[in-house]
Amino acid sequence: MQITIKLKKMRFYAYHGLLPQERITGNNFVVEIIFTADVARSLESDNVDDTINYAAVYNLVKAEMAKPSRLLEHVAGRIFSKIKASFPEITSLKVALAKLNPPVGGEVDASEVIITDNGHPQL
Repeated sequence: MQITIKLKKMRFYAYHGLLPQERITGNNFVVEIIFTADVARSLESDNVDDTINYAAVYNLVKAEMAKPSRLLEHVAGRIFSKIKASFPEITSLKVALAKLNPPVGGEVDASEVIITDNGHPQL
């Protein structure tokens, strides 16, 4: 049995951006992760060892967000790769990374990069 788990609206202040000033002053970012895994055993066991530990996923995301990058694609790709490598029981994964109020020369709520594996539904 496949179970879908979602970590919504993880907020970080980080130093990602193409412009040098962005890597100095930083910005607000939002990350969402959705994944599917065969963790049905946890339905009966009530044991965190039988599922994906949400705190472990969060800490992995937090560590990657702390490493400055020029491109959102690069940060999202690192998060995606680390999750896949750390949790082989995950069968489907989506990582969405949004930069709030990006400096694009106009009013934009966010710019967002989404990486999907196995055609999972939109976040």
